[in-house]
Amino acid sequence: MQVQDLATAVQRVIGNVERVIVGKAESVAFSLIAVICHGHILIEDVPGVGKTVLTKAIARSIGCSFKRIQFTPDLLPSDVTGVSIYNQKNGNFEFRPGPIMAQIVLADEVNRATPKTQSALLEAMEENQITVDGVTYQLPQPFMVMATQNPIEYEGTFPLPEAQLDRFMMNIKLGYPQPTAEVNILDSQQHHHPLDDIAQIMTAEELLQIQEQVRTIHVDPSIREYIVAIANATRNHQNIYLGASPRGSLALFRAAQALAAIRGRSYVIPDDVKALVKPTLAHRIIVTPAARVRSISSTAILDEILQSVPVPNAWVSGGKGR
Repeated sequence: MQVQDLATAVQRVIGNVERVIVGKAESVAFSLIAVICHGHILIEDVPGVGKTVLTKAIARSIGCSFKRIQFTPDLLPSDVTGVSIYNQKNGNFEFRPGPIMAQIVLADEVNRATPKTQSALLEAMEENQITVDGVTYQLPQPFMVMATQNPIEYEGTFPLPEAQLDRFMMNIKLGYPQPTAEVNILDSQQHHHPLDDIAQIMTAEELLQIQEQVRTIHVDPSIREYIVAIANATRNHQNIYLGASPRGSLALFRAAQALAAIRGRSYVIPDDVKALVKPTLAHRIIVTPAARVRSISSTAILDEILQSVPVPNAWVSGGKGR
């Protein structure tokens, strides 16, 4: 598959999803970037802005098996991964798979479950497998978790542990729509929900091919050093208690490859990296208490870092600088 064909295929999926998620082109594009990078997505915002609808629209567009887990305080880890049940007829334990055994898993309101239940996702998100009663089961491919969460300040929520936050490739915020977009939403849902009209645009096999193709996008050594410099700056900033991990650097690297491919290029430029710094790194950063008191956010710190880290001069095309 040529880069232009890849870009066309992904743009068709983006256009399909935007029929449902109106006026949020950037958020939809970021979501698809995570999908074609084997990444997981955390969609964080107030109720009613379309978080769950976005995940359903993506799952239907790419033709993958889809399961939904509604996270609640009484949800158990076995409700996520599955359980071994004793069969009295043959005298053996049989594994009954949980909803995690799907290609696209919607973890709805993930921060309403206890940390013990949230940890049931850790192995699946990092190693594409689960272990139940000492037996390891491989998850279907492609596999990704699309989690939604309400703001931490809401009652009855549990903050996600740092280890789990770090496993999400991107943290996306939808926000309220513009007035004109909201009017379009009212018009489109007057008689029925547009999600019912979403058609499949690509197959799971095509998605796997695109995921492999994206990894061939060229990244100049100077761009790699730029990515590492940004990540390293988060680890040495006075207002940051915990900086971005090497997994964060890799997420930014992969996402930049995907963005370049979506834009029809076979090489990454600094602007690709800049566009993806916040959605890939902001949720991995813990701001110091003193900075929080001064209302300094992780995104504001990343803006400052982007201003201070020198941008590489190399412009590459097909693997050759010019």
